[in-house]
Amino acid sequence: MSTPYAPSTPTPSTPRVGVLVVAYNAAGTLAATLSRLPQSFADKVDHVLVCDDASSDDTYEVGLRFQSGSTLPLTVVRHQENLGYGGNQKAGYAWAIEHGLDIVVLLHGDGQYAPERIEDLVAPLANGDADAVFGSRMMERGHAREGGMPLYKFVGNKILTRFQNKVTGLDLTEWHSGYRAYRVDALADLDLASYTDAFNFDTEIILGLHALGKKIVEVPIPTYYGDEICYVNGMKYAKDVSVDVVRFKMRRMGFGETATPGPDLDAYELKPSEHSSHGVLLRWLASIAPAKVLDVGCSDGQFAALAGAHGHQVTGVDLVKHEGVAERVEHFVEADLNAGLPEAAGSGYRAIVAGDVLEHVVDPLRLLSDIAGRLADDGEVLVSVPNFAHWYPRARVVSGTFDYDQRGPLDHGHVRFFTRKSFERLIEQSGLRIVERETVGSPFDVLDRGSADSRAARIAGRVAVADRAATRAWPTLFGYQFLYRLARA
Repeated sequence: MSTPYAPSTPTPSTPRVGVLVVAYNAAGTLAATLSRLPQSFADKVDHVLVCDDASSDDTYEVGLRFQSGSTLPLTVVRHQENLGYGGNQKAGYAWAIEHGLDIVVLLHGDGQYAPERIEDLVAPLANGDADAVFGSRMMERGHAREGGMPLYKFVGNKILTRFQNKVTGLDLTEWHSGYRAYRVDALADLDLASYTDAFNFDTEIILGLHALGKKIVEVPIPTYYGDEICYVNGMKYAKDVSVDVVRFKMRRMGFGETATPGPDLDAYELKPSEHSSHGVLLRWLASIAPAKVLDVGCSDGQFAALAGAHGHQVTGVDLVKHEGVAERVEHFVEADLNAGLPEAAGSGYRAIVAGDVLEHVVDPLRLLSDIAGRLADDGEVLVSVPNFAHWYPRARVVSGTFDYDQRGPLDHGHVRFFTRKSFERLIEQSGLRIVERETVGSPFDVLDRGSADSRAARIAGRVAVADRAATRAWPTLFGYQFLYRLARA
């Protein structure tokens, strides 16, 4: 989330601060921009890097002349080929990481953003209060227009910012300022190489920080529009940033490409809705008297903790011991489930939960058979698996765009896929029988997650209701996950 900056007690250490000046055809403004850096800042800055992005004018020569007559610790480089606005920043941030800087400030060489305010952006980072600081022209009412921002840009900025906030759940006053400062370690956590080289790079940075839970704060800056030439195609930019935030939201829901297949070592997100797979599994567990329960693929133990709240004594098994899991389960066993259930997991369980785990192992029949062998005489297995015949994987296959996603039916950690028919055949082969079966729809109720907008919540609720109705009518097409309550045959 983004918040206005309120200073805290400064940290005793002095961070190494660098400035990245991105410049393209800025021969007429570059020297004046650098000269406007406050002397108090210039005296302590670690380094200033001017990146001339293959300008057609003499920006590079202007930078060199300024360097020769300045006491600033300044380096001027010229790219032989134009890298684009995003590509130029990538090169600069790679430099900041390589040189071990703690903070890097993005400053435009055209003078549009006030160098005089650079210390305002650095302060929250130096005090440890933020991972990124954005200078906002929109924080102080009326100042953007008074500073010369054209009406069409002002209106477009406000509309796009409002849309982007609603989609992502952020509350920035401006998404489109190019005056920014970052903690270098926060930038190092981002996959910057995969980001665009175009002008929507700044939006992708915001989304990357938000996805990692980094803290963004904003500080007010003045608005200045002079004789600088704008190289941004406004309509293309608006389309690109809108696509970026929609794609981000869809990926959060499980729709969208991600890394290549492989073991998923991240903790699974708990789905608390009563209409979700976790909601159904918890309802089934609540109907069982307090007993020994085994949670196979327990992740960070959040589900197990909810099961424990019903009086169950839960043992968890997973490949990785996630933070906090030891406090949420009675006993934890670290094991690779591709090798089956370890002996240390024990036996005689009244209930064994295998929520979203069988699709992650190479031999699900072996694991399910192992699970069946660890049950008490009256024990049950509670299982959830994704539906590969859901409309979304079907559409990806038919359109020839099949690939793995961040989560959902095409989660990059899945190595096996099931339809209802194929999974029920697996159940029979494992020596189990179906006691109860349910199907849950797509997680459309997460559309409003992180948003304070009640309208977004209402829309998400209506979509979820419609999807649940479609799931009841045609479970093999609209069902997102199949859930089974199983007993020994």
